[in-house]
Amino acid sequence: MRLFLAVNFDDATKQRILAVQRRLREAAQGDFSRPENLHLTLAFLGEVSAQRAAAARRAMDRTGAVPLSLTFDQIGSFRRDGGDIWWVGLAENPALLRLRQELCGNLIAEGFHLEERRFSPHITIARRVRLSQEVDCGAILGAPFEASADTVSLMRSERPNGVLTYTEQYSVCAGRDEP
Repeated sequence: MRLFLAVNFDDATKQRILAVQRRLREAAQGDFSRPENLHLTLAFLGEVSAQRAAAARRAMDRTGAVPLSLTFDQIGSFRRDGGDIWWVGLAENPALLRLRQELCGNLIAEGFHLEERRFSPHITIARRVRLSQEVDCGAILGAPFEASADTVSLMRSERPNGVLTYTEQYSVCAGRDEP
């Protein structure tokens, strides 16, 4: 199973992100993320056996989850051959960074090898993007917006019939009693 840990969003937050995506669509071509796939990746685990998935769940249980107040205040892209990845980014958030750091520490204690690149919290809204005109990132973002989240999810990534699909396998919510 190809797994990652993420924060998923409620429908109202997804609608705000999709509004940004719609404005980008007006100036670009690419593969735009489906609404049900919008998430904030905390840690990518890669190909994981069922036994290792249990270790990820243990790490999540030890970490728990905390209520987060997130501010979406930027848009940008990661340059790639074949088209760029466009994203909506988050303002600096110490609580999110602490949650991720604790989660990664618990995953490492369970034997996972995680990517070492700098954490750049973002939600991917499109891949393989080619701009058809100059864009004003501020106009595409619109006004910054806020959302709350209180759940960390273990997600499975697969491509049934060629369609990228993310499915929640397990979750830990803030305030939930220990298992």
